Amino acid sequence: MNIEAISGSATVAIACTFVFLLAAKSWQLVARTMSSHPNFPDAIMREAAQRFRDELEILSRKQSSYLGAGLMFVFIFAVANTFEVQRLFEGYPAWQLYLLLATFAAAAVFALYRLVRTIREWRAVRFLRDANIAVGHSLQRIATGHGRVFHDVATSAGIVDHVIVGPSGIYAVNVVAHRAMRRESVRLSDHELQFKPDGHAIPIEDIAAKTTKLQQEFHELLRNSVRVRSVIAVPGWHAESQSNEGHLIVNERTLPMLRGWRDEADYLMDEDVESLQKHLTTTCKRSPLARRKKK
Repeated sequence: MNIEAISGSATVAIACTFVFLLAAKSWQLVARTMSSHPNFPDAIMREAAQRFRDELEILSRKQSSYLGAGLMFVFIFAVANTFEVQRLFEGYPAWQLYLLLATFAAAAVFALYRLVRTIREWRAVRFLRDANIAVGHSLQRIATGHGRVFHDVATSAGIVDHVIVGPSGIYAVNVVAHRAMRRESVRLSDHELQFKPDGHAIPIEDIAAKTTKLQQEFHELLRNSVRVRSVIAVPGWHAESQSNEGHLIVNERTLPMLRGWRDEADYLMDEDVESLQKHLTTTCKRSPLARRKKK
């Protein structure tokens, strides 16, 4: 196989691959536009890990597009080489053909980089999704008879993963997903989560800010003081200690502990519970308006 044959086959394959990617991206844009207006928007609420579900769907489409484009390139390259398309570049100087091949090689390396990065993002988002779903489902079980659970509650400081509102109080549950080879321990120290034995630390300033902002917004809504308890769920890890009274550290199995973490100041009147639940029911719907507020 000479330089003319390689250049001709690569050119045809690149052209066909580009057309394939353009068609795939166009269809994804159309599909995303169509899915942005769900049926029964006034009745469908956001599920646990809804934003991660949506992001994972987008990444899955990208991953499929890149993999399909790669297979398309290999197939068209082989077919083009079989039909001897080297005639496309007969008589061209060798340096131009090598420059063309270098350009194609750079494009291939970039495409491979995007594919690898997309796969890594997909794995990370899938882990976040599963961690949030595990916590969300556990909250649904323990909240029965004690209140209602809302997911992906937007505040001006960020999105709170789960919020429980009931007569016994308000709980903002944020999920911290950290991979572990086996179940190890985590403790809260100096406003950061410290994981043992790997020594990794994750600050919780953003969690504290979201909880504070949620409490302020509820205060403005009800026109009276309310308290929002901060719960940090770390699936797969054992909470070594509860040294910080401002946050409760749990995992997906010890979530029922939050039901006993309250005092008289946390209790809400029935009309306050009704107002908050009605407000969250409106803002946590999967309608386009709700998504715009979420952003």
